Amino acid sequence: MTITAASTPYRDAAPAGAPRGVGARVDVEGLAKTYLHGGQRLTVLKNVNLHLDPGDMVAVVGASGVGKSTFLQILGTLDLPSEGRLAFNGQDITLFGAAQLAEFRNKTIGFVFQFHHLLPEFTAEENVMMPALIQRMPRAQARKSAREILGRVGLSHRLTHKPSELSGGEQQRVALARAMVLEPALLLADEPTGNLDRKTGEEIHRLFLDLNRERGSTLLVVTHNPELAAMMPRCLRMEDGGVLVPANSPMPTPADEPVIAPDGAPVDEAAPDVADAPAADAPDGGVA
Repeated sequence: MTITAASTPYRDAAPAGAPRGVGARVDVEGLAKTYLHGGQRLTVLKNVNLHLDPGDMVAVVGASGVGKSTFLQILGTLDLPSEGRLAFNGQDITLFGAAQLAEFRNKTIGFVFQFHHLLPEFTAEENVMMPALIQRMPRAQARKSAREILGRVGLSHRLTHKPSELSGGEQQRVALARAMVLEPALLLADEPTGNLDRKTGEEIHRLFLDLNRERGSTLLVVTHNPELAAMMPRCLRMEDGGVLVPANSPMPTPADEPVIAPDGAPVDEAAPDVADAPAADAPDGGVA
């Protein structure tokens, strides 16, 4: 297995005897994201604000197209905002250069996606070892950490199996183990059970939350699954432009439908009725 290592040697995230799994404090302030498409500016997120305390577990729900995945990518430093501040434990990471940001991401953030994104040529154990080896953790220690977390997700008997030899639920367990092997300060998940049947999805939900409680990561999950969202201590709904409100807040009321005239043109209801309007003087002094 050939791995490109980080530029600095691996160092334990916490000294011996320190509590394991200290979650990140995350502050999002005035975040906006605009894309240029066909010469036009397309604003996906506008003035998004969010505070997460260490160890928070939060679900974000909302209709397709409101910007949930874009927000998750920015929170995971896979993309940068056009405006605003994104701080981890008080440090604004939008000021980092590309190399510093990549190293920060690997050490600090774990990802679980709807599709497992496992490397097909490597075994379950090797896939889970990958983030540790990139951080130049000694191979023996990386293997030990991978086996520990794979055992915790119930896959001790699948260490040498490649992804094609695993079921969908097992593949997602490996993906979860890979995300947790370095005990990230922030764990992000985008529809983590979207490709699984209901029973397997429920098992992954429980495992997800149990692991997070044990290891103390701050957790944010984007999901359309109401059962998963209901299991989270805090649930937010994203509305158009990325506005985050408590999920039990009233839904926004759509604007009234325009009144349509017989010729098909919309009528401005605020305009005065023509029959009631005072007559205007004609240019020749007569009545119009």
